[in-house]
Amino acid sequence: MHSLRISLIVLIALIGSAPASAHAYLDHASPRVGSTVSSSPGQVTLTFTQNLERRFSTIEVRNSSGARVDQGNVSVSGSTMRVGLKSLPAGTYRVTWRVLSVDTHTTQGGFNFNVGAR
Repeated sequence: MHSLRISLIVLIALIGSAPASAHAYLDHASPRVGSTVSSSPGQVTLTFTQNLERRFSTIEVRNSSGARVDQGNVSVSGSTMRVGLKSLPAGTYRVTWRVLSVDTHTTQGGFNFNVGAR
């Protein structure tokens, strides 16, 4: 009985110390995913569920013709990534991102937002 108890304690300790496998998923964005804003935002801000590795995380914003409209000045602080935008006329814009979280998992995705009345 004593050896069974010790085996259970060791098993519970091993299970409890296993590393968590998670990814940095997009938690929220500004402008919001699929939203319409009345005027050109100054930047796009993405917040993820985990902290990011700056050197391996990117974000791009393109217009409906595929031309980049971000300023290329990506900044990362913890779980938040930002990029400045040029002045955007009315239209639809595509945000794409690829991030490496501090747990070494990569995720990517994209969404649209609109400037002006829809």
